[in-house]
Order: sequence, then structure tokens, then C-alpha cells
Amino acid sequence: MGISELIGKTITKITGNSENSESIIFTCSDGTFYEMYHYSDCCESVMVDKIDGDLAHLIGSPILLAEKTNPETGILGKVPVNEESFTWTDFTIETSLGKVVFEWLGCSNGYYGEEPDFKKKEFNIVDPA
Repeated sequence: MGISELIGKTITKITGNSENSESIIFTCSDGTFYEMYHYSDCCESVMVDKIDGDLAHLIGSPILLAEKTNPETGILGKVPVNEESFTWTDFTIETSLGKVVFEWLGCSNGYYGEEPDFKKKEFNIVDPA
């Protein structure tokens, strides 16, 4: 189902919430956990490049919008690092307090996946942090 599964849920905590992160975990008031992530392979790099908005706007208020978009992909020459291919991926989450856009940049030699994922996490502990 992806990030749209967050709609109607209330986030109580965000862990790993910084630029250059490879994983961000969202804890919800109903006890569920969701992860925005990419586990990098050999010749690739996928991480949060920028967080646009105030993360406090996502805490304690029901999620009204949650979507993933790919505003740009490209090849050699447009990416700011020494790679052959890149993909920008945005995750937008919005509440009545405001919205936050998590901008991810994936770079590789063109063979590896460059997009982050979003999925429900199963933990055997009360809190992953």
C-alpha cells in the first residue's frame, strides 16, 4: 500500500529524521511503525538530501495527505556527484498544521535501484529507538 497507508493515522515520534539519513521511522499513536528507507547495495547511494518543512507539524495531528512522487530522473551530467544515473524521490506528508517534504536523492552507475521505499515495520519491541 505504501505511504498512503499513513492517511488518517497520527504520528507520535519520528526517528532518524535528518538529512543524509538512509532510514526514517515513524511511530504512530495506534502502535504501528512505518519506515522510509533504502538499504544501499554496492555501487549506489540513496539518502535524504533535504527535509523541507517543520517536522513538528507532523506530530500529534492526523495525516491528511501522504504521497510519493518522482519529480526527476536523469543521466550523467545533471547529478552533483560522480555517478552515471540519479533519481529524485519526494515523500510528502501533510497534516492540518502543515506539510513536510522528504527529498531523497539516489545515485548509481545506472544498474542499481535509486528509489527509497516506505513500508510498515514489524518490531518485537515496544519502540525501535
